[in-house]
Amino acid sequence: MNRRYVIASVFFVIISLLPLRSSAADLEVSGWLPYWATKDGIASAIKNIKTLDIVYPFTYTVQSNGNLNDLGNMSSSEWKTFMKKAKKEDVKIIPTIMSGDGAMMHDILSNSRSRKKHVSTIVKEVTKQKYDGIDIDYEAKKAETKDSFSLFLKDLDKKLKKKTLTCTVEARTPLSSLYRNPPTEIARANDYREMAKYCDQVEIMAYDQQRADIVLNDARKGIPYMPNSDVEWVEKVIQETLKEIPAKKVVLGLPTYGTVYEVTVAPEWFKSYKRVKALNQPQALEIAAQHGVTPTRNNAGEMGFAYMTPETDPLVKSYPIDPKFPSGYSVASQALAYATATGRETKIHIVSWSEANAVQQKVDLAKKYDLKGVSIFKIDGQEDSAIWSVLENASK
Repeated sequence: MNRRYVIASVFFVIISLLPLRSSAADLEVSGWLPYWATKDGIASAIKNIKTLDIVYPFTYTVQSNGNLNDLGNMSSSEWKTFMKKAKKEDVKIIPTIMSGDGAMMHDILSNSRSRKKHVSTIVKEVTKQKYDGIDIDYEAKKAETKDSFSLFLKDLDKKLKKKTLTCTVEARTPLSSLYRNPPTEIARANDYREMAKYCDQVEIMAYDQQRADIVLNDARKGIPYMPNSDVEWVEKVIQETLKEIPAKKVVLGLPTYGTVYEVTVAPEWFKSYKRVKALNQPQALEIAAQHGVTPTRNNAGEMGFAYMTPETDPLVKSYPIDPKFPSGYSVASQALAYATATGRETKIHIVSWSEANAVQQKVDLAKKYDLKGVSIFKIDGQEDSAIWSVLENASK
């Protein structure tokens, strides 16, 4: 038999026996572990350690002088023990540095001396604590800070050398969904193209949507609509992101929490929404049980329900229920019927949260667009436990 034929045949057999890997079916899985839930968050992360590729301790903040606050006490024995466990499981530890003070960050980053000092401070902390890298989450920046922020990332990337630099940014809603008369351009605080050069990956916070998308607001009108993360909006966000950042660098940030809103119900419409508080699935289910309501899938693809408050007119319960409303939102339907019939306003509460099914929808989008991965906010032991099965399947 021809020797070259035999070698080729053996090679073909070996290759055919290797497991097939597809980037679309093998997502990187990560999550933020908040400093205010260190104990429970670490316990949840350890329990699901084989599903995770990266843990982002959500712990550092920036001081006005560019130094760092360690709110999570990363030098504690608790964190050190967890980091050793993570290393054994080949899970990276990349803490997040966060800031929501745009004016302060402009002062720090726009000055070359303070910017250089800030970079040095970060690199020293990463080196001292033996982290795998650092995650930058500077929100609410001014548009005038854009170039300085890009220079900061460039310098930080260079100084970190082989350490990983990741960047977390707010979701970008398309202008056509953000304005009724869209401008041709808008001043941005983040230069996505520059971020793609220096960040090893970019986590897009595809949550806290609320009323950002006027197109979806109009499409969902008639029923309460104040989502954390509508799957249709998330797809728009992905498409907008991919215009400037390669899919291989994009990680989709997914919520595991929910929100309670006070809704003012006026004749013919749900007039306004006021945030009451954030909550997790256990608290949401407890409230639903207290009010005898069964949560249902809402018009954003999340779980939710509506319930009466002390400010709700008791007469609301005597009004008919419109069958177009999800069953868990019967009170919202009755409140709207009441307001329209009487001309009076009343108030109700609505709850909407992200559980396993809602997360699955976004995981499917990440696969559809061949993104690098997904990251959950947050790992605190209060997330729907079924989310971990979704993430385990996503990483295979």
